[in-house]
Parts: sequence; structure tokens; C-alpha cells
Amino acid sequence: MKTFGELIAEGRKRAQLTQRELAARIKMEDGRPISAPYLNDLEHNLRHPPRGHLIDQFAKELELEVDLLYFAAKRMPRDIEPVDASEDEVLAAYRAFRKELKTKGKKR
Repeated sequence: MKTFGELIAEGRKRAQLTQRELAARIKMEDGRPISAPYLNDLEHNLRHPPRGHLIDQFAKELELEVDLLYFAAKRMPRDIEPVDASEDEVLAAYRAFRKELKTKGKKR
């Protein structure tokens, strides 16, 4: 599995954008764009992956699967609210996830 930074870098190159161009399109909560040096650090895994607000924008701008970016960032997607789930539902979801990964791993 690729890192968050690798996914972003590959997506940016596929979109034929410079770091400066992509950084100008990704806005923080206050509307200011992220900086090109920050994006460079993300792409080289020198910073922790960003919050969900930025992950959603990266997915949209680079036409990447948002769930893949959340997984690579080791974050919970913003549309999943853990407080809404029971303990049994959480356990069932994680067990299904593990089962799917193990099943796919055997087919490779």
C-alpha cells in the first residue's frame, strides 16, 4: 500500500500540476491555500497527513478515491461518526475489514 504522500504525488503528476498549482487549489478552513513547501513535505512523508477537510479536497482535485486517502492517512472518513455506532457494529465492521484483507491477500 502506498503512503498518503505517494498517492498525492502520483495524483498530482497524473493531473500534470506543479506543487505550486495544486497547493493554490487546496484551501484550509479559513480559505487560505496551503503552501507549496507544506505540500512538498506531505508528498515526501515529512509531515503527518492532514485533517479530513484537506483530504477531501485532495481527493476531489486529483480525482482520487477519498476512502483510499483516508486509509493511507490513518484517519476515519468524516462521514463516519463513531459516536453513532454501537460497540457491536464497530467490532463487526473491523472484523469484516480484516476478513476482506485476508481473503484478498490469499488471492494475490
